[in-house]
Amino acid sequence: MILKTIGVLLLLFCAAVAYVRLAPLHPDRWHHALDIPADAPSGEVFDVTAGHAAFRAEYDIPAAQLLEAFDAVALTSPRTKRLAGSPEEGMVTYATRSRVIGFPDLTTASATESAATTSLTIHGRLRFGASDLGVNAARISGWVDALHRRLEL
Repeated sequence: MILKTIGVLLLLFCAAVAYVRLAPLHPDRWHHALDIPADAPSGEVFDVTAGHAAFRAEYDIPAAQLLEAFDAVALTSPRTKRLAGSPEEGMVTYATRSRVIGFPDLTTASATESAATTSLTIHGRLRFGASDLGVNAARISGWVDALHRRLEL
């Protein structure tokens, strides 16, 4: 009886892992920019809600150049792929999977030019669960640091 119970639990665990790894990530659901409140901090990563982190800052660089540099940084991260968009479009969404189980996190970066500056907005969120234990904030922070090094800021 105990072996049968363990077998059923193992089968359920394997099914859950398979679902996490194989569930589709529909670009139309994830490829959108976050509306960041005007009073949100600028130039630092902040929590939006549990499992959601964001970053916003102004740069003196054309939007396409800024997003091309960001795209290069993001795509060097392990297990990260572009899900939708491109630097030329002004918005890119990436899917990054955890090492062991393959939990997907989605990160969208968008850049919009005004008369004087370019605003970069980054929004990271989890696909499954209620908390990411700070993984999205840490990823965004690391990507922003690498972007600044790349741009020599």
